[in-house]
Amino acid sequence: MLKIVRTNSENPDFITLVKSLDSYLKITDEDEHDFYNQFNNIDVLKHVVVAYKDNVAIACGTFKAFNDNTVEIKRMFTKPEFRGIGIAGKVLNALETWAKELVYNSLILETGKRQIEAVSFYKKYEYIITPNYGQYKGMENSVCFKKELN
Repeated sequence: MLKIVRTNSENPDFITLVKSLDSYLKITDEDEHDFYNQFNNIDVLKHVVVAYKDNVAIACGTFKAFNDNTVEIKRMFTKPEFRGIGIAGKVLNALETWAKELVYNSLILETGKRQIEAVSFYKKYEYIITPNYGQYKGMENSVCFKKELN
C-alpha cells in the first residue's frame, strides 16, 4: 500500500532519498553538477512529501516559495525500481494540492535536458516549458517549466 506523508527536510527518509538523487545527478549533470548543486540545499524546507510502500521510503519531492504567488518544485526523486508505475505523479499531485491549500497560484521548476524521463514526466502532468528563470538563465542544460493551479 502506498502512503504519502507530509513532512519537512529533517525527515531521515527524505535525506536518504535526496542522497540517492544527488548521486544520480552527479552523473547526468556532468561538469555542471557543482553549479546546480548549490541551489539544492535541503536544510530549511518546510514542505516535503515522502512516499512509502510497505513502510519503505521510495519517492520524495518538495517545494519552496519562489514569490508570493508561486512555489518552486524541488528534489523530485523516485527509486529506480519503482519508476513507471505512477508514484512520482502521486508525489507531484500531493505537492500541487499542498501548494493550492497554501493559496499559491502557480508552480515552477527546473530540470536538466539530460534528464529525458523528467522532461517527459513534467509534460505529461501539464507543465509548460517556459523561459529559464533566476539562476538558470543562460544555462543550456536547463529546462524550466510552469503550471498554473486552478
